[in-house]
Amino acid sequence: MTNKAIFLFLSISVLLMVSCGEETQSNTTSSSSALAKTTKSIALDLQEADRLSALPLGCIQTPLPYKSGVVIAKESDLVMPIEHHPAFYGCFDWHSAVHGHWSLVYLLKNFPDLANKEEAMRMLDENLTAEKIEKEVAYFSLNRESKSFERTYGWAWLLKLQEELYTWDTPQAKKWYNNLKPLEEYISAAYIEYLPKLAYPIRVGTHSNTAFGISFAYDYALATENAALASAIKKAAIRFYSNDKDCPISWEPSGYDFLSPCLQEIDIMRKVLSKEEFEKWSVEFLPPLFDQSMQLAPGQVRDRSDGHLVHLDGVNFSRAWCLYPLKDNTLAYNLATEHLDYSLSKITDGDYAGQHWLASFALYAFKTKREAGE
Repeated sequence: MTNKAIFLFLSISVLLMVSCGEETQSNTTSSSSALAKTTKSIALDLQEADRLSALPLGCIQTPLPYKSGVVIAKESDLVMPIEHHPAFYGCFDWHSAVHGHWSLVYLLKNFPDLANKEEAMRMLDENLTAEKIEKEVAYFSLNRESKSFERTYGWAWLLKLQEELYTWDTPQAKKWYNNLKPLEEYISAAYIEYLPKLAYPIRVGTHSNTAFGISFAYDYALATENAALASAIKKAAIRFYSNDKDCPISWEPSGYDFLSPCLQEIDIMRKVLSKEEFEKWSVEFLPPLFDQSMQLAPGQVRDRSDGHLVHLDGVNFSRAWCLYPLKDNTLAYNLATEHLDYSLSKITDGDYAGQHWLASFALYAFKTKREAGE
């Protein structure tokens, strides 16, 4: 080998070593970045509560635009949505109207000095009447197809609303809770009937995700001591998920996701398993989260006026509400805070595509953060 060839070989070797070193350093920095963010703190204070309350107040009594779930079986089905859904006719669709009501109940319950308190109380009182809820229940018997209306996403949020009312010890909350009782009872029974028939879980990042639908319902069942519903959900969750391993979270998110299939599964299994069972299951299900090496960047939204693309702000909030309860996991806490912080300032940008629902997601992320002791 000539001197020139030797020099060229050595030069290339040095360049390769430098390049590999830079790549290793970059990967190490990336994988440890979430662990380094230990001082970030985000609080739901009165000012933020007032800001977020404006979003459901701006939609729960706004009848149009509205995406109806009506299956038209006869001509008389062709009426304005408010005729079928006199309580939950706002916020573009039924489920968003339901969790818009949850948002206001949660804020009123936790912030007695909310700036828009009187307006919020008035709207809730006008919408959550016994007569209007009776018509909501009747909708599920409208057609054969309407029996499965909002299964299970809207069902889950209705029970979450009832849970919030049940745990709020005021005369007004008791009144609304009792008014909602017939719809709550219908949905609880529908869960118990449906879950044994579902042969396989639905693992998408949108409305029909099974883990999400049963996770919220399980919270309600425990809070209200509904043993039959809790048992049905626990059996289903263990049947669906107990043998799952190595969830491919690197595939997430899909373009329209507002839920994380992997993290929602962790959320329900954390609730139905014992602490020891969950510790064993979780490290096999999502090893990088528990060995502190997982990389998970917030979902990127490129057009917040697009109702599907803005879903990714939702995935940031829902990831946070799944991660905060993992109290002893530093990486989980910091990823949750990073995701919550990323989208929090972006949901009041003046576009109805996100404003009609995203406040609920942000508030629920704050709720889980608070309940985790932060």
